[in-house]
Amino acid sequence: MPSLTDGEVRRALKQVERTSKELSLTDGEGHGTGRLVLVIKPMPTRITAVWMAQQWRDGKRLKKKLGSYPSMSLSKAREVFTRDFADMIQKGRSIKLAGDTRPGTVAYLFEAYVAHLKSAAKSSWKDAEKNLNKVADTLGRNRLARDIEPEEITDVIRPIYERGKRSMADHVRSYIRSAYSWGMKSEHDYRSASQRRFRLVYNPAAGIPTEPKKVGTRWLDEEEFVRLYRWLECPDAPVHPPYTRAVRILMLTGQRVEEIARLHVDQWDAKERIIDWSKTKNGKPHAIPVPDVAAELIESIKPNAHGWFFPSATDATKPVSHGTLYSFMWRQREREVIPVVTNRDLRRTWKTLAGQAGISKEIRDRIQNHTLQDVSSKSYDRWNYMPEKRAAMKKWNSFVKAMLTRKRSKSRGQVHAHNVQPAVDDSTRQAA
Repeated sequence: MPSLTDGEVRRALKQVERTSKELSLTDGEGHGTGRLVLVIKPMPTRITAVWMAQQWRDGKRLKKKLGSYPSMSLSKAREVFTRDFADMIQKGRSIKLAGDTRPGTVAYLFEAYVAHLKSAAKSSWKDAEKNLNKVADTLGRNRLARDIEPEEITDVIRPIYERGKRSMADHVRSYIRSAYSWGMKSEHDYRSASQRRFRLVYNPAAGIPTEPKKVGTRWLDEEEFVRLYRWLECPDAPVHPPYTRAVRILMLTGQRVEEIARLHVDQWDAKERIIDWSKTKNGKPHAIPVPDVAAELIESIKPNAHGWFFPSATDATKPVSHGTLYSFMWRQREREVIPVVTNRDLRRTWKTLAGQAGISKEIRDRIQNHTLQDVSSKSYDRWNYMPEKRAAMKKWNSFVKAMLTRKRSKSRGQVHAHNVQPAVDDSTRQAA
């Protein structure tokens, strides 16, 4: 049979509509191995036309759907059949195993990686999407991902580094490397039958060195802790109240900035005074009893209509971002009204002062949800340590209240001493 034409397809559709009988049209000459077929079926309310790859194998006829007509045109159906099925049929392999054989583009790789992060509920997916979109525009969105060379990745990162954005440059390098790494693993995962189109041979970002990490050492001593806490209670300038409350909760609990910033009413158990996260940065659930001083602060806050304790000042449907809290603190530092401190320093401060309060490092690690690497903790110990955490937070609460009270009393005493005038007797006054 000669090749199909668009006119023959249209006539066949009218015939099936008139006769209500199924009809199959084959494209091209020959039979016995495999061909492109258009299967037209009458349905109660419409006529369907589906492109199928057809193969005779081991005495049985196999079919696999390519697409629907007219969404997939005749010329497009031929292209897909030739590209993905013809060679497999000639080699005697089953068309059931066939898939799109085109290698993936840069844009496709990055979009698929971001979708993977999103499906895994990774909080970094938005930042990854934003940065990888810019990288794709620079490298060429429609170029094959496997054709990208290390030098091209370096050329993307270098201008960011030269602008003084060293941390950002390292983040972009990390996202590119992770996207390629995910692409390679997804293609070679024997546990999955899904077809990938990247055909990556190596990771072009794998050999690019990372920016040396600067390990922070800054933490607030008791006097600085109180100074910051008091300013957050009564700031000297107009600020969005949820921001000051969020930072105080950070100081009182030692948790990660992102997890406190996104605190939702569903995560707060008022009766037990527990914050419960179903999933955290290390992928594990985490729950902590909060000290009384923090519980009282949380209970004084009315969550907004969307359930956020610390909503964004610009969009009430979203919580404040950790970046916004960082900027907020940075502005106060520049004004010199608070100690020089970052939000990460507050986590380090809690770890240090809680140790000073007499809480063991093991319990401090568990309260802060640090991953414990010993075999016992990773593989065997399933105790939630809630009683131990409660005892620790009770001790920490006493320490904080004593610190705040002590420093406040000292401050008042200094003010009182400053205001007292030296005694002057009558004779001295008369002489004056």
